[in-house]
Amino acid sequence: MADMSTEKGSKKNFWKGFKAEFRKIVWPDKDTVTKQTIAVLAVSLVLGALIGVLDMIFKFGINLII
Repeated sequence: MADMSTEKGSKKNFWKGFKAEFRKIVWPDKDTVTKQTIAVLAVSLVLGALIGVLDMIFKFGINLII
């Protein structure tokens, strides 16, 4: 069986390490988040439109063959 004192120590070390790493995080500012959100939405819309157009072209081609 595991020694209880080492298990408690490892839990403390885990949380100490977790807190230390969490403090190192550099959070983006509001301007950066806004720009990246707009970029993601724009790319998503463009890719969605592209996939829709390609789907219509393939559907037309398959109907033409059939």
